[in-house]
Amino acid sequence: MSEIQSEKNDWDVVIIGGGASGLGAAIESTTKGYKTLLLEQYDFTKGTSSRSTKLVHGGVRYLAQGNISLVFSALRERGFLRNNAPHLVSNLSFLIPSYSWWSIPFYTIGLTIYDLLAGKLSFGRSKPQSRSKTISKIPTVNKNNLRGSVLYHDGQFDDSRLGINMVQTIIEKGGTAINYMKVINLLKADGKICGVVVKDQETGIIYNIKSKTVLNATGVFVNSILKKDNVNAQDIVQPSQGVHLVIDKKFWPSKYALMIPKTKDGRVLFAVPWHNKIVLGTTDVPKEEALIEPVATDDEIDFILETAGRFLSKKPTRKDVKSVFAGLRPLAASKNEDERTKEISRGHKIYESKSGLISIIGGKWTTYRQMGEEVINRIAKIGNLPKRKSITETLHLHGYKKNVDFNCALCFYGSDAEKIKDLINENPNLGDWVSEELKINKAQVVWAVRYEFARTVEDVLARRTRALFLDAKESIRMAPTVANIIV
Repeated sequence: MSEIQSEKNDWDVVIIGGGASGLGAAIESTTKGYKTLLLEQYDFTKGTSSRSTKLVHGGVRYLAQGNISLVFSALRERGFLRNNAPHLVSNLSFLIPSYSWWSIPFYTIGLTIYDLLAGKLSFGRSKPQSRSKTISKIPTVNKNNLRGSVLYHDGQFDDSRLGINMVQTIIEKGGTAINYMKVINLLKADGKICGVVVKDQETGIIYNIKSKTVLNATGVFVNSILKKDNVNAQDIVQPSQGVHLVIDKKFWPSKYALMIPKTKDGRVLFAVPWHNKIVLGTTDVPKEEALIEPVATDDEIDFILETAGRFLSKKPTRKDVKSVFAGLRPLAASKNEDERTKEISRGHKIYESKSGLISIIGGKWTTYRQMGEEVINRIAKIGNLPKRKSITETLHLHGYKKNVDFNCALCFYGSDAEKIKDLINENPNLGDWVSEELKINKAQVVWAVRYEFARTVEDVLARRTRALFLDAKESIRMAPTVANIIV
């Protein structure tokens, strides 16, 4: 906080928004030597960026739509991310079950192209699987009329754990990132952006912060920042809701993920093993309003359960759902009212307002680094900042550790896992479970508050650990214990 209280409160780049795009831009800006400040009105990744399907992928469905350039760049970025955060990104094998004679050769050909686009950064070759091999790999798959499957490879990660490692990287490289700081207005001189007005959400104190440039990376809230710049600004973001359900692994006791290539409304749906649970999702429903806590509708929940149930030998029901989470994708607003959200490009777009405000929308976690590089190059020109080469393609993120054991409860901390163990050695009581079921101990809560900028019980339960996303009832039981540790 001292950085924005000092008399030298003058920055090269101020970034509004602490999700994937904002964090990626802040890393790019900081590592180029620009004096960088990132401000997040809630907690880092609280919105869409903690509510993904947990996949680092090129996008098989984008290939089917013919968007080759998006798939190519995403597969390239997928490879960079695995190399830069191997403690968080792993190679996950997917199976597409086949119930018709044509689907195995059809998907094998398409996924072979997918592999070729990845080049040297490929995660592995796609291969057809016989009926017997398919059943051995996924024993709870619906076996009626099953002909076999196609196996392909993509990446899996933990989104908000990556987000907090990115915050730590920003700070280690000389940048500043602060959560619970809300931008309530923009500063201008002669009609040009020259900073922001910020309110500390915890103290109520208001700060005027000067900056050569300002980046609006607020996801589904981009429109609201644009209207602070120009009350007549047109909306450039159309929110689309994606809902995920979490169920017990007994429904899918396999290390392989399931990809359902075509749902009744023409999208794809996944069943993904994650933290010893199964994530089912996602939906794609346009929404009128941008909310920080979007709520899944009954129709969305029923749709996911019904679709997944057609491919599982034991169908999950509502009582089997451990947790539900919904996120809003910041898609580019469509000029065609009849265009469905699943058909809107997931590629990112950069907008420059007359005032010099830069806004970035769209994209996805996989391409955060590329988005950051492109938008900071644009900002450098506007702010007359020195032109410098990007180093982020090979920049190891905080926590970097190779060859982690993903069966270990602390694996997602990477190199920080040993430091958490040191806390327990210093105070053995911190080794006690907060939740034995979810394998979360007291030391993790202490670590979250001391070194990962957690301010609330929800920060700890939802984003530093993933308890709230894995088991809502267990999280409610844990909450008082977590609160006592924080205090």
